[in-house]
Amino acid sequence: MQNLILASSSPRRKELLENLHLQFEVSSSDVDESFDPVLKPGEIVKELAHRKAKAVFNKHTDSYVIGSDTVVVKDGTILGKPDSSMEAFNMLKSLSGTTHSVYTGVSIITPEKNEITFYEKTDVVFWELTDEEIDSYIGTGEPFDKAGAYGIQGIGSMLVKSISGDYFSVVGLPVSRTVRELRKAGYSLP
Repeated sequence: MQNLILASSSPRRKELLENLHLQFEVSSSDVDESFDPVLKPGEIVKELAHRKAKAVFNKHTDSYVIGSDTVVVKDGTILGKPDSSMEAFNMLKSLSGTTHSVYTGVSIITPEKNEITFYEKTDVVFWELTDEEIDSYIGTGEPFDKAGAYGIQGIGSMLVKSISGDYFSVVGLPVSRTVRELRKAGYSLP
């Protein structure tokens, strides 16, 4: 039987794989998530996804391991997870009425030590937000564990006017492409 491991503690990524009725384990990695700031966003998420997958694969060399990482980019600046209400407010204010990009990198390592690493980019357009709307959203607590201070799959969906690209990539894992790459790598899917 083929083993599949998700190298992430993200409940959103776990849920996306569960929706596919895949049998898998979760084993998060505690890797250094710093990156070279001269790298482009796509390269950053690929590098971080690979680090996560590699750290878990080194403990489970008989498994297919999926690592993933997501960043939100506005005008060339990477927006991480906010540390305070003020930081969340400033991030959301900067996204208000504009388009930003979400990059999600995925790295798959197979038992044969083959490595497939890719990223998906999705552009997200926010409605023009009032300060009251931003404060109300921050009051839900949702922004604090999310890159860019919002979750498209939750209450933050009310902030989003439109997207161009893969919705699931914004949630944290480009499901369709990941499944296709797993198949190409030799993993048997239902």
